[in-house]
Amino acid sequence: MVLRVKPERFEEYKRRHAAVWPGVLARISASQIRNYSIYHRDGWLFSYFEYWGDDFEADMKLMAADLETRRWWAVMEPMQDPLPNRAPGEWWARMEEVFHTD
Repeated sequence: MVLRVKPERFEEYKRRHAAVWPGVLARISASQIRNYSIYHRDGWLFSYFEYWGDDFEADMKLMAADLETRRWWAVMEPMQDPLPNRAPGEWWARMEEVFHTD
């Protein structure tokens, strides 16, 4: 997934992600998300994770309903600049995988 980070907020974004709230990390794990990374280059954030569950939509709804995660998102969203051509309902725009190997 991809979105832009506001240049003037990038250092804060990095600092906050160096100490993500424990409840947010617990919810990510409980939602069957593993191997989650966010990369940065030239104002762009690239997010990658592996989903190990059986019902992605249900797990994402549980994440979106979690109060601490919602508070975290409220802090993060003003730092972010989502792509104008993202799909309806997306914040992070999904990307097409064009290559994968294990």
